[in-house]
Amino acid sequence: MASIEELPSMRQASFEEKLIPFSDDDMIERGLGRFGWMEFLQCILVSFAMFFDAQQSFITIYTDDYPTWHCNDGAAACSAGSEICKLPRSSWSWDGPAHKTTISQWGLECASNFVTGLPQSSFFMGCLIGSFVLATLADTSLGRKNMLVLSCLSMSVTSMLAVFTTNVWAYSALKFVIGFLRSSIGTCVLVLLTEKVSTEWRFTVGIVEYFCFTLGYMSLPGIAYINRNASWKTNYIWTSVPAICYSIIAYLFVTESPRWLLMQGRQEEAMAMLKGVSSVENGVDLTASLLKVPAKQKGSVFQLYSSIAELFGRSWALKRMVAIMVLGIGIGMVYFGMPLAVGNLGFDIYLAVVFNALMEIPSCVATYFLENCSRKPSILVFSVGSGICCVMCVLVGSELQAVKVALAMASFFSACTAYNVFLIYIIELFPTSVRNTTTSLVRQAIVFGNIFSPFLISAGRKNDIFSYGVFGIVIMASCFTLLGLPETKGIALCDTMDQQEKKDSRPG
Repeated sequence: MASIEELPSMRQASFEEKLIPFSDDDMIERGLGRFGWMEFLQCILVSFAMFFDAQQSFITIYTDDYPTWHCNDGAAACSAGSEICKLPRSSWSWDGPAHKTTISQWGLECASNFVTGLPQSSFFMGCLIGSFVLATLADTSLGRKNMLVLSCLSMSVTSMLAVFTTNVWAYSALKFVIGFLRSSIGTCVLVLLTEKVSTEWRFTVGIVEYFCFTLGYMSLPGIAYINRNASWKTNYIWTSVPAICYSIIAYLFVTESPRWLLMQGRQEEAMAMLKGVSSVENGVDLTASLLKVPAKQKGSVFQLYSSIAELFGRSWALKRMVAIMVLGIGIGMVYFGMPLAVGNLGFDIYLAVVFNALMEIPSCVATYFLENCSRKPSILVFSVGSGICCVMCVLVGSELQAVKVALAMASFFSACTAYNVFLIYIIELFPTSVRNTTTSLVRQAIVFGNIFSPFLISAGRKNDIFSYGVFGIVIMASCFTLLGLPETKGIALCDTMDQQEKKDSRPG
């Protein structure tokens, strides 16, 4: 085959024009294509924040549990089937120490569903408000890395303050603050991971995040069992101290997203992170080309939240946001609600959480094999399957406990798989300029649905229809919004709203 120098001069220019052009997306994808051991370690280091996030999300399974009790010797009016609130306090005792949970320590055994569900509901309310307040800071001034470290560190320090609370009201207020501070962790981890790798590795790194979250959830039964005769406050200390150490390590060794650096006009830093891309490629100055990527302006507080205005200024983006938020409410209610409701199964609470957590491992495996499958059908199948299993839990009742536990596990497995694919789907629907903001807003919707979950779970102790029944109906109904959303499998990430709009308008 003839070289370029041997071609006629009139054809040489034409040939080079076809050979040289690179789009910004092509160059970024090319630079992020390499995935070696250093990239893998970065992936693990970033993802491990989810370990501590999971602990804080589900720690109330043990700290706010309704303990078992027994009748005291000689209490004639007391029996195993008695209603505890109608018995004299002297006729019964807790099976364990009174300081084992918040319910037993503060005498909340006869409190209303509102009071017993308030701490975890306050946690989700804090997550909701925190997602709104902190959402765009990772897209603008702070960046993905700094927002992640700040959120994890402040969450952990505040969590340790739980040992000083003396009543349910102070405890609920503290849970609100913890939820507020941790609200950005999941979003920053997912966005930072997916923006540091090419399209080929996007799904894989997402699975690493889910696996770390699973490990954090699975660690809780072990921690709680070791401290089963200690105060519930001990669990907060055991989960907070390691998270503080992690935050320091992450600040020192985690690197920033190259896509975010480009959007901030920090092209030299971004180019240094794009492996395997020289400054001049086939005669094209790639650094100069990357300078064309529009940088976000810094300055006033209004500019910090400019990504929200940019997002809602376009009708297609607004419609897409509403649809994906509704879907998030349904999937998130089951994903977070089912673990919190394990106490309603009438099963050993340590084994119940272990079995529940183990469902996340096959879910991660299933998610891995779904990488080459379309996103919408995958989410639909597993969401509907989860909803059906939830409804079946109500129909089976407590008579067939083994069947009920199996259905609950199947529902959680399906919800986990749908949730995993759903999070990747969110990333692919929106460009870099608003990606952290949109992911945070969707998580707000998820949290909004979960604000009501603790009350439903508390009411579900008497009738499963208020917990499992509601969960099943909501997740199945939310799937209708998939009809108005596009498919994103195999599509490269965009950086600006204009690029996203242009790509979505292409036929096919």
